[in-house]
Amino acid sequence: MNVTPKDLLDAGVHLGHQTKRWNPRSKPYVFDHRQGITIIDLEKTHAQLAKACAFIENLVAHGDDVLLVGTKRQAQELIREAAAATGMPYVTTRWMGGTLTNFETIKKSLAKFKKYQTMDANGDLAKLPSKEESAIRREMARMTRNFDGIAGISGLPRAMFVIDVSYEEIAVREAARVGIPSIGLVDTNSDPTLLTYPIPGNDDATKSVRIIVETIVAAIQAGLAHRESRRATPAENQAAAATGEVDLDKVAIPAGIKEVVEEKPVAKKRPARSATKKSAVTTDEV
Repeated sequence: MNVTPKDLLDAGVHLGHQTKRWNPRSKPYVFDHRQGITIIDLEKTHAQLAKACAFIENLVAHGDDVLLVGTKRQAQELIREAAAATGMPYVTTRWMGGTLTNFETIKKSLAKFKKYQTMDANGDLAKLPSKEESAIRREMARMTRNFDGIAGISGLPRAMFVIDVSYEEIAVREAARVGIPSIGLVDTNSDPTLLTYPIPGNDDATKSVRIIVETIVAAIQAGLAHRESRRATPAENQAAAATGEVDLDKVAIPAGIKEVVEEKPVAKKRPARSATKKSAVTTDEV
């Protein structure tokens, strides 16, 4: 992570809410109160951001996805850009209640959405009566707003990143209910204990939100790079095998074969006895 506390300071991440609106549970991350404004401790913000990035990078490296959520005005475009840069699923228009806790129903709606898209692409939709076609197109427009960012998912994400816990409280509580770790930018008017990895900071200023989102995007991209390198390893081994330059220490041994090799070592041959000493072998030595 290349972001420093000074970078966070320049972006205004330290500026919290008015003291009359602060949530007492954010106290561990508060540095001071000045002129009625809560000041966030950027050293703690930087430490929490580093933990969140390490978690996300490791998760993505192992093949899992992170759901990006930001439906407030300051976050929508930034989340869309982050999703485009990483290929991760996202929600920016409206959080559909039950997206995580009632995922089977959401899957049925997604299947219906994909069916309509296929009909539109191959011309079958235009062949329907005009009244029925108009009704389907209206439904498609609504589905596009609600499902466009998650249309490609086939299962629950393994983590969720949100901007503004108060604004996305339903999403955060759903994630907690189904056991999905949540990472989020949380201001002093919100409860950081709702998140698995809270990142205390200003969630209203676009500049502050941008620096946090860009840091998370960098962590996701680093995880994707590790994922691709792992996928490339078998191909590299095959290429090396063709030239006879295989590094045996780097070749993965299948678990079953490994167990056989470890549990059943090859027995050593006994040296052959000479004919003169054969008569001297006692019963105990046989």
